[in-house]
Amino acid sequence: MDPLGWLSDGGDDEPRVALFVDGPNVLREEFDVDLDDVREAATAAGRPATTRLYVDEHATPELIQAAEARGFEVIVTSGDVDVKLAVDLTRFAVEDRADVIAVASRDTDFKPAVETANAQGLRTLAIAPGEHGRSDALRNAAGESVTLD
Repeated sequence: MDPLGWLSDGGDDEPRVALFVDGPNVLREEFDVDLDDVREAATAAGRPATTRLYVDEHATPELIQAAEARGFEVIVTSGDVDVKLAVDLTRFAVEDRADVIAVASRDTDFKPAVETANAQGLRTLAIAPGEHGRSDALRNAAGESVTLD
């Protein structure tokens, strides 16, 4: 699958992709999202620099274990994950730790962080968990967008 036409050949000159997944807003029963599909949508843009799943303290051990088994670094926060994810995304952008910033969410709260990445000259990608889970504001802030089936 290459939804954006950014074929990846595995070379070192490939763009570094930082993927940030808003677990509570993406991993909902109504969306039936597979983390492998999220990662595939992001890595179509290049090689992974980081692949992070943010969850709150209510995440089940099974979810954490499954995400880690799929290569995700799981970040558990107390309370809302939005602030931690937005700060980490912004740090990656301003510290030149990635060439592409991908955020999987349906939350418009990440729009300012995506705009910061854009201002740094990075390619940005908004990944929506489904047609009904898409944030138009987030999609419009990002340079590219993908909606998972």
